[in-house]
Amino acid sequence: MTDVLLRGGLPWELGATADILVRDGLIHHVGQGIDAPDDALVVDIAGQLVLPGLVEAHCHLDKTLYGGPWVPHSADDTLAGRIGNDMGRRAELGVPSVERIGALLERMSAAGTTHVRTHTDIDPLVGLRGVEAVREAAARSPLEVRQVAFPQHGLLTNPGTAKLLEEALKSGVEAVGGLDPAGIDRDPVRHLDVIFGLAERYGAHVDIHLHDGGSLGGWELELITERTKALGLGGRVTVSHAYALGQLDDAYQDRLIQGFAEAGVALATAAVYSFPVPPVKKLRAAGVTVACGHDGIRDLWGPYGSGDMLERAMHVAYRSTFRRDADIELALEAATHGGARVLGLEGYGLSAGDRADLVVVPCASAAEAVVVHPARTLVMKDGVVLHN
Repeated sequence: MTDVLLRGGLPWELGATADILVRDGLIHHVGQGIDAPDDALVVDIAGQLVLPGLVEAHCHLDKTLYGGPWVPHSADDTLAGRIGNDMGRRAELGVPSVERIGALLERMSAAGTTHVRTHTDIDPLVGLRGVEAVREAAARSPLEVRQVAFPQHGLLTNPGTAKLLEEALKSGVEAVGGLDPAGIDRDPVRHLDVIFGLAERYGAHVDIHLHDGGSLGGWELELITERTKALGLGGRVTVSHAYALGQLDDAYQDRLIQGFAEAGVALATAAVYSFPVPPVKKLRAAGVTVACGHDGIRDLWGPYGSGDMLERAMHVAYRSTFRRDADIELALEAATHGGARVLGLEGYGLSAGDRADLVVVPCASAAEAVVVHPARTLVMKDGVVLHN
């Protein structure tokens, strides 16, 4: 591989100008005045911010209509209505589509995303076709894509789904998902027993959609925390959305957050529409990992989503009413290091020895990059310049 020398950039959190020498897919050296090796590709990025590759920690690639003709939204505003619309129209619209998934991955790559966690629908009607479509599209992309086997249309209420989740894990899917154990399946204890049992059996991660609000959602968060601690799954369990956490009183919220920190439960948010956003600042102060993602991107659940994780970080910051640079930077942390921790990525960062997954933006600070989310100057994956 050709050496690449990025000259004069501002590596995030370093606080000073530095050159970055990339060799054999890794960051070889970070420092000032690095001599360019013979035949190295030298790229002048003077004064521009260098970030580690962006991490999309929660999306639904298999559902996307991206790259196809515009499809007017046809669901009502209820969760049940969106589920029904999804099931009723996916065959008509050719979902899942390898071509559309591929188009979205290409857009994500151009915007600096290097790693993706996607929740793939598993049910008796679609079987594992979504898993296969995502794999086929990912095989053509430089991005690393990890899947969550996701019972979008119910687990206990949709007979045969649990067996298919197990088949997905046997085939190499990295995580098992859940969906509103009380609100959808109406039996949270049994729902969580199935999900955590599969995770323990196959060494998988867990990522549970939790839209249930108020004290009901709070109780479910307690159940998830208890199981994580009891099974020693700290660092492998994520709760996505967790709307309830943004609705509870401070005392209950603080108790739950302390439990997350002790058990190693992470939170992922998409900050979509007007739904409650978990208290990012409080969570991070307690040491809880926070990641973010788009959720749906131009699909039967909604027409929005760009594939740009800096723009998504801006939504997280805005919905959290962050104005100070240090607070806005927490949203960027969720779109980078937080997502990396959720996915269990190794060698992630901007230090010598880390994988050379890098993004350069024409900004002087992290907060500016989030607020402005400008076009990327350079995107690199494993030492290869993909977009420049």
